[in-house]
Amino acid sequence: MDLAELTAKIKQAVGDDSGLGKSLKFDLKGAGFVHIDGGAVTNEDKPADLTMTIALDDLVAMGQGKLNAMNAVMGGKLQLSDMGLAMSLQQKMTTLFAKMAG
Repeated sequence: MDLAELTAKIKQAVGDDSGLGKSLKFDLKGAGFVHIDGGAVTNEDKPADLTMTIALDDLVAMGQGKLNAMNAVMGGKLQLSDMGLAMSLQQKMTTLFAKMAG
């Protein structure tokens, strides 16, 4: 999967509103960016309430349920700009990932 395919999947999962209530950015370690703010999904590298730094393949694996987010953090595959905010959004992000995988 490439950045365009991933962005399309995220746009489809987000729909009119991500439901997160915060902006979220995936920094894909050189493969690009995906920025989610409400219903807007772009590939802009702009500030977000929470930045998740993760390789594209690892993000796809998380979306498919093959990589647990906590294991990814503990294994150094996922860096979070704000652990507290990430924890508070965990359930909403799980729902969004489930939609992405579907």
